[in-house]
Amino acid sequence: MTAQHDFPLVNLHEFETTSSTGRLEYGSRVDTICRRSGFLAITGHGVPADLIETMWDETRKFFDLPLEQKLKACPRQPGDPYGYFTVKSEALARSRAGMDRGPLLPDLKESFSCGPIHPLTGREGADELAFCYAPTPWSAVSPAFHATWIAYYDAMEKLAERIMRLFACALGLPEAYFNPYFRAPISSLRGLNYPEQDTAPQPGQIRAGAHSDYGTLTLLLPQQGSGGLEILGPDGQWQAVPAIPDAFVINIGDLMALWTNNRWVSTVHRVVNPPSSRKGQDRRQSLAFFQQPDWDSMIEALPNCVSTGHPPVFSPVRSGTYLMNKFRSTQ
Repeated sequence: MTAQHDFPLVNLHEFETTSSTGRLEYGSRVDTICRRSGFLAITGHGVPADLIETMWDETRKFFDLPLEQKLKACPRQPGDPYGYFTVKSEALARSRAGMDRGPLLPDLKESFSCGPIHPLTGREGADELAFCYAPTPWSAVSPAFHATWIAYYDAMEKLAERIMRLFACALGLPEAYFNPYFRAPISSLRGLNYPEQDTAPQPGQIRAGAHSDYGTLTLLLPQQGSGGLEILGPDGQWQAVPAIPDAFVINIGDLMALWTNNRWVSTVHRVVNPPSSRKGQDRRQSLAFFQQPDWDSMIEALPNCVSTGHPPVFSPVRSGTYLMNKFRSTQ
């Protein structure tokens, strides 16, 4: 485990192949990181480089399409979470209702999202179930785009499972502890494009407003050489997150903070505009996989994160309900 640009860097392959004593040492270091910031970078991930390159290519091709063609891939129903979302259609800062969240101006980004790639059968009746398994409008995108996204989603799902084993170790739990919560996860994959800014943003308007992610963990792949992602440090200052070659940026989400009774931090982050010296000409792209437990998983404070002096901070929540309410608050 090393650091780059003062940013913690963890080699997942080394964790998985070291001795049992070494795994405990890795777990202890990851616990310290997650207590401090909830952000780290993962190398040794094993995701094929050619898959990543193809994913970048297909996603960039989609965002380069004329707007009228991209609009054909919008969600099937208003309020559905999957498909194409135009620039200014979302304000992530709204998800932090009741907090010091700054201006609630629309975000200067566009995106395409897909939901679970494995259908759930034999379950009916809940609004959040229908929300979490809303259809992705694959018929409006190219077959190559569709196939690549499915392959990349599958790779991210497997990588997130491995990281959860590392997290279990960091929390002093059996490495398979979280498995029962991810039998049919409702994770999502999102490609994000932050276009060049031909006109000056409104005062206080940025590419992605300050927010925390909703699920257990996020696997972010930022475009190499890009900037703009910042996290809010314990000192109240914004800190830039580097795009480290061949590394995924991992951050803790709200449900992981709930699970750990705030032992781990679901860090607020944002994406700021290009510096004025660049005159808004820096386009930025990223790929984000949001791991989310099964829609009906009840998330509550882990027993080893609760004590007489530190009772549960949150009430238990159902994964699907929490995700649906958070998403719809941003629209």
